[in-house]
Amino acid sequence: MSGETTTLYQAIGGEPVVRALTARFYMLMDSLPEAARCRSVHPADLSGSEAKLFDYLSGYLGGPQLYIEKYGHPMLRRRHFGAAIGPAERDEWLLCFRLALEETVANDKLRAIIWDPVEKLAHHMQNRE
Repeated sequence: MSGETTTLYQAIGGEPVVRALTARFYMLMDSLPEAARCRSVHPADLSGSEAKLFDYLSGYLGGPQLYIEKYGHPMLRRRHFGAAIGPAERDEWLLCFRLALEETVANDKLRAIIWDPVEKLAHHMQNRE
């Protein structure tokens, strides 16, 4: 028996899949009319947001801790407190993430493992009613 554990990062395909996921997520957010409220709380140029989400997801999924190396502890709720995140923004963010996840991660079981805590996190990020 090998003592190595496969991380979610490795199981979904590593860096190329995480890059595809984050790129597709922001493409959807930028283009779906039903994501307009979520889009409006982001900067005009989404490239910085995409890079930070890539860094965060890499570490979150068990890959390189890029976000922590660059920015320290994520403290996501605190870092997002300046953005008005109500139920509509949260649900639109989740819509984009779910669609991007379905398009980029082929395995149903891996998607489910990723989805549940992401959905909980999105609810935790809500800071307005």
